[in-house]
Amino acid sequence: MKNLVAIVAILTLLNSCGKSGDRGELVGANGGKWHPEKPYGMTLVPGGSYIMGKSDQDIANVQDAPTKTVTVRAFYMDETEITNSEYRQFVDWVKDSTMRVRLAILADETGVKGGDGKGKKVGSIGDFAFNDSDPEKMTAYDKYMYDNYYSIGTSDDPYASRKLNRKVKLIKDTKLYPDEYYAEVMDSMYLPAESSYNGLRTMDVDKLKFRYSWMDIQAAAKAKVGKRKDFVKTEEVKVYPDTTVWIKDFAYSYNEPMHNDYFWHKAYGDYPVVGVKWTQAKAFCAWRTLNKNAYIKSKKKGHDLVNSFRLPTEAEWEYSARGGLESATYPWGGPYAKSDRGCFLANFKPNRGDYAADDALYTVEAKSYDPNGYNLYNMAGNVSEWTDSSYDPNAYEYVSTMNPNVLDASNKRKVVRGGSWKDVAYFLQVSTRDFEYADSARSFIGFRTVQDYMGEQITAKKKR
Repeated sequence: MKNLVAIVAILTLLNSCGKSGDRGELVGANGGKWHPEKPYGMTLVPGGSYIMGKSDQDIANVQDAPTKTVTVRAFYMDETEITNSEYRQFVDWVKDSTMRVRLAILADETGVKGGDGKGKKVGSIGDFAFNDSDPEKMTAYDKYMYDNYYSIGTSDDPYASRKLNRKVKLIKDTKLYPDEYYAEVMDSMYLPAESSYNGLRTMDVDKLKFRYSWMDIQAAAKAKVGKRKDFVKTEEVKVYPDTTVWIKDFAYSYNEPMHNDYFWHKAYGDYPVVGVKWTQAKAFCAWRTLNKNAYIKSKKKGHDLVNSFRLPTEAEWEYSARGGLESATYPWGGPYAKSDRGCFLANFKPNRGDYAADDALYTVEAKSYDPNGYNLYNMAGNVSEWTDSSYDPNAYEYVSTMNPNVLDASNKRKVVRGGSWKDVAYFLQVSTRDFEYADSARSFIGFRTVQDYMGEQITAKKKR
């Protein structure tokens, strides 16, 4: 009996030592099936092919939308345009990060020590110091990274990549500021006191900048084999929308209330954000990806990171706007902008000089009117939308770049689609093209984002 137990024990030991779970078979590096997760607030647009361009007479004789058959992959798209509330989340994150960086820098310079750093109670600016400020609390990996990267920084940002202490809550009440150093940093975030209006100091929005990196894949693909080059680019973008567009776009209108309240007031939280440049929309996409992946890293151990959010290409936008209807004039079909009951089907300018005939003087809430066949709201009217594609009047372009400064003047023009609250019905047609310069902001241009669908491709035919 003892011999039998010994033999079983030895066999078990040998089996466990060589056990890898694959029994020596070719099963692949990662087991399990991929299950895609639909992003919050997005809808799945099945892939397929369609005839892109004008399907009826080009009344305006623009001749910039030639018909061609195009195939697109499946992807997720925001059900609505990005709202003021959603974009404010981005701005608030940048503001929070900017304040923390400034606090951490001053804590480094002054050498003020903090408490336990767990956010229970803030005693000084030292509680906001960089997480790598105390070598005794570093892991071996963190110490290596600090010695070789973080402590060096870059020529344009000596504090690049250093870890912020986000566990400590920022103090907004001036009566509770822990010390004069903290007050100095908070004061630096606002315009001078003499520039205050009605006794309220205004945030210096020029200080709210988002820095992110991206890979120039197009340049990398064109590079010769063996020619190593740094294709990682860094962008720094001011994120606050230009609220003055309500004044600059319409010199003969009284739009001061929209300038004063539209972006920040809760009453307009669910309205589409405007005054955002193409470059700012790209930065928002980068932040949304970073923000989601940071959450996954902190909360969901073992989960795969999400792929990037981005702006839709022009072909993807038109395909989505059609909602599965072939040769349609509008997202709801057409050919009229009114229903059979005489109700307007989108927010636009119905009559000459009459913006209120459709019961909407400016924009309306992002989830207004009926959605199209892909459950997308306001693919016509409300605000025009940035796409990732450059505008060429002679052809459709699918290749773009993150940095408009490296392009020639013609390619700085980015395609906008869908028409807006100030446009006539022609611009609401799914095939109508328009453009705006990437470094321009308008009171009638917003955007929505997309994310590639991963795994087995879903097509419109398969979905039916």
